[in-house]
Amino acid sequence: MEPPSKLRLLLPLLLLFLLAFPIAARQESGPVKQAIEEFLRIQTKGLPGQVSFAVGQIDPQNGLAPCSAFEVSLPAGARAWGNTSVKVRCQTENSWHIFVPVQIRVLSDYLVTARPMSQGQVIAEADLARNRGDLANLPNGILTEASLAIGKSLAQSVSSGQPLRSDMLRQALVVQQGQGVKVLSKGPGFQVTGGEGRALNNAMDGQVVQVRMANGHVVSGIARSGGVVEVTY
Repeated sequence: MEPPSKLRLLLPLLLLFLLAFPIAARQESGPVKQAIEEFLRIQTKGLPGQVSFAVGQIDPQNGLAPCSAFEVSLPAGARAWGNTSVKVRCQTENSWHIFVPVQIRVLSDYLVTARPMSQGQVIAEADLARNRGDLANLPNGILTEASLAIGKSLAQSVSSGQPLRSDMLRQALVVQQGQGVKVLSKGPGFQVTGGEGRALNNAMDGQVVQVRMANGHVVSGIARSGGVVEVTY
């Protein structure tokens, strides 16, 4: 065992060493977390339903130089939704950046089918029901408003209770192949009924449809609701 007298001599030397080489200051996690939370509040402002988020752990022994100004951003291709991360960059002369994990929850009602439906079937209000859940756990394009689905047709058959996505829907056909249509001729300063014919193809509102007229001539026009085809001159 070393004599106590030698320990007394070593203590002042150790103190001088610590004073000469102080422990480096580190970036406090609190200001970084606050900057991230302010950024997420702005990014999630337009999301539907009830939004909440949690900021992941920032290493208290991070070894980063203290910073007074931060820039927070989403990495390229990331979205403020579900499990993701944000980039925090120090804007002072002690420039550094870190990535911090965040979890964003979006609790909202979303649309599901109230009954089994077939491909091509036009959706009515009675065909829809609502579930509630975290939209971040559901596929992209989930619909939350009935107005975005009613009047459109299904691009595929669906089972009851299936969440509705925007890519599952398409505009309903306003003209079907073989249907009798009314041709409306339009031009600068005039609009007259041009007769009736039979559609040669399916068309949604605004699409081109060919019509065989009673005299055998084929004309092309724009399909409109109510079995009307507009031919512009």
